[in-house]
Amino acid sequence: MTMWDDLGSVAHAIEYREIDGWRTRVLRAGTGPALVLMHGTGGHVEAFSRNIPALAEHFTVIAYDFPGQGYTTPTERDLEIDDYVDHLIALLDDLGLDRVHLSGESLGGWVAIKFAVAHPHRLDRVVLNTPGGTMAAPEVMARIRDLSQAAADDPSEERIRARLEWLMADAASVTDELVGCRRAIYSQPAFAESMRHVLCLQDPEVRRRNMVTDDDLAAVTAPALVIWTSDDPSGPAGAGMDMADKMPNGQFLFIDGAGHWPQWEQQEICDKAVIGFLSGTV
Repeated sequence: MTMWDDLGSVAHAIEYREIDGWRTRVLRAGTGPALVLMHGTGGHVEAFSRNIPALAEHFTVIAYDFPGQGYTTPTERDLEIDDYVDHLIALLDDLGLDRVHLSGESLGGWVAIKFAVAHPHRLDRVVLNTPGGTMAAPEVMARIRDLSQAAADDPSEERIRARLEWLMADAASVTDELVGCRRAIYSQPAFAESMRHVLCLQDPEVRRRNMVTDDDLAAVTAPALVIWTSDDPSGPAGAGMDMADKMPNGQFLFIDGAGHWPQWEQQEICDKAVIGFLSGTV
């Protein structure tokens, strides 16, 4: 199966909407309560191709490319977390969505936490998949910055594959199709410069003023599920457990044998857990 075979199994639409000054790529599928999926640094809608069919059986799934990333308008300025939160609010307003579930991976989880603090009345439940924002390990930040910028500066198969393999516990999960998809995105004019601005969050000073604090976690009153993996290169599973403990309605799910992204064979486990949590049955 390929990512587009997966998406081809469910009715969906991809469109571009003018959101807060950004020409934003948005995918929608399914019916039911709204669930917004948010990718990680340098990511794009296709990261959720294996999840969308299962989730769309229960929810109206909305996946979109962040400003400066994917096929949304490249950025000419640094983007900090409030920029992503403001863009998300504008997107929800444009789509006429008063309240939503959020599911964010890495950078997307970081944005989801800050959104939950700033706009609790717009949130039902939130899933945080190895979210960023609580740690600032210099070696991890440098690795993300170096691999991501190298891939954007020279979107060769080798450099793109190296960036994706860093996310996985098993390098075999990085398919030729996924590499080709990301190469096409990273080869866009102005993308390399856009990536420099996206990666400002890997600068220690910028990161410090955007960090998720204990007060932020305490202010996330919505039911929250923190998902962490055994081989996540961004930090240990204990960091996720600590996050869940500090949120009033936090839960924790551990996935063994996976990296920053769950392996393909673990997606079904993850999807079932997310569906149960968002539906209030788990």
